[in-house]
Amino acid sequence: MQDFLKATLPADAQQATLVGRVWIEGQGPVLVRADDQSLYDLSKLAPTCSALLELPDPAAAVRAHDAPRLASLQEVIANSSADARVDERPWLLAPCDLQAIKASGVTFVASMLERVIEEQARGNPALAESVRKEVVAVIGDDLSKVKPGSAGAMRLKDVLVARKLWSQYLEVGIGPDAEIFTKSQPMSAVGTGAEIGIHPKSEWNNPEPEIVLVVNSRGETVGATLGNDVNLRDFEGRSALLLGKAKDNNASCAIGPFIRLFDAQFGIDEVRQAELSMKVIGPEGFQLAGSSNISMISRDPLDLVGHAIGPNHQYPDGLVLFLGTMFAPTQDRHGPGLGFTHVVGDVVAIATPTLGTLVNRVNTSDRIEPWRYGASALMRDLARRGLL
Repeated sequence: MQDFLKATLPADAQQATLVGRVWIEGQGPVLVRADDQSLYDLSKLAPTCSALLELPDPAAAVRAHDAPRLASLQEVIANSSADARVDERPWLLAPCDLQAIKASGVTFVASMLERVIEEQARGNPALAESVRKEVVAVIGDDLSKVKPGSAGAMRLKDVLVARKLWSQYLEVGIGPDAEIFTKSQPMSAVGTGAEIGIHPKSEWNNPEPEIVLVVNSRGETVGATLGNDVNLRDFEGRSALLLGKAKDNNASCAIGPFIRLFDAQFGIDEVRQAELSMKVIGPEGFQLAGSSNISMISRDPLDLVGHAIGPNHQYPDGLVLFLGTMFAPTQDRHGPGLGFTHVVGDVVAIATPTLGTLVNRVNTSDRIEPWRYGASALMRDLARRGLL
């Protein structure tokens, strides 16, 4: 894990406006700015990440603020590894705090096909390969040319219904309404270096490497970071009504390492062109690599933001929004036709040059330290520090 942690920063970190949070024993979470050498305390500018993003121009405010140096960046990164952490020293947390943690589903063709397969296989990985061939034979490449909600999408829906291959996943993938769901609760996400959790009863699951947009209460997208939207394919495959159990478990959401605020060097156009890479390295030597190119998304990122927040959905503390992934691992791990699933000890690294690297080690949710530090604890610590 330490090798991946060395690549935490974006390739152009010297010109990036990066904000995050660190845990400091005796103080709790502290809002920080990062450069390529150090972390700087932003507490006097804003007590929380949510409050910082409510400023008229967060990036300009961060750059103009004379923040005191807090710690060596490399020392904090090294101490962020769950298997080498010293509690008395600072370590990185997920960079968001009070924001709602939302996610977009079925936003890429490849992911959409895998969800159809997952549903048709009823959560049984052994059936997935035969179902995959049948679905692809009917659908082919048509979906990559169809704009969600368009007349062409509705014609395709008619064809699939006639062939008895219509799916709830195709409904949100090419229909007029995007899937937006609650991935996890505010303050529950883990940061880079932490253990990330899968349900102990899951036998078919996978990481989901995604870009995460950072949105304030006014619906303005002000930055981006990386996320791992861990998914239990067997639970969700049995029933879409198990989405909550498939998605929201202890430590099942990783976000980080830092939020890169939008400024003259980095904005939504750079997000639209980003390509994510992902590596999984197993304790037994298994390796998996893949990528997800945002340019292939079927709904524009800002369109997804519009589905998440607006007249019908308000978030007074803002939100972070996972954009979905086109990466659906099918590489066999435990036998022919069984596809990929995690094992305890897997190291998952998600990276893109403009946002850096998010790395986590897999464990089961019941064996990871329980989530105990929520919004009320944060408020108590901020009040004790004189920041409220």
